[in-house]
Amino acid sequence: MKNFAMGIPCVLMAACFAPVALAQHHARNPRATSTLTLKGKTISVEYGQPSLKGQTIEQRLASLKPGDLWRMGADTSTTFKTEADLAFGDVTIPAGEYSIWMQQQEDKTWKLLFDKKHGQWGAPAPPASEAFASVPLMETKAAESVDLVTIKLAKAKKGGTITTQWGTLEVAASFMAKKRQKQAGV
Repeated sequence: MKNFAMGIPCVLMAACFAPVALAQHHARNPRATSTLTLKGKTISVEYGQPSLKGQTIEQRLASLKPGDLWRMGADTSTTFKTEADLAFGDVTIPAGEYSIWMQQQEDKTWKLLFDKKHGQWGAPAPPASEAFASVPLMETKAAESVDLVTIKLAKAKKGGTITTQWGTLEVAASFMAKKRQKQAGV
């Protein structure tokens, strides 16, 4: 009876800590955050950082076909939050929280997709047709290769940029904080 009484707390403790251990097991990559303030409003991106693991970026992304989405990180989807409405060229992203994805186009260029659903596991990717909005990304060859995915928000001219780098792949998009329209009668 004494062994039984001692066993119950052990089983309960194992049951309590098992979800934590499983969550840590699934999140195998470090998480990172980049933050920017524009016109007093905060913009942030939080993402997982997979490693190249001795491969090239071309090898790591080889399975992506034109039209496929990449979560721009690892584990749970990459989360983009903005307190301001943002203009990426003529595309407006309203203040809110989104998951962001990269989509390779037929011509090998990239687009940044914003999905209103966020926090989901990164695979499988949502259908591109369900994205709230998409904006083109400008690709450059990075001067130095980085092993871990890096996403940076930075001030640029009158707005900001979001830049993603992995290996020698570097893609970026520029944006500006939009002024809120005053409502009539206010």
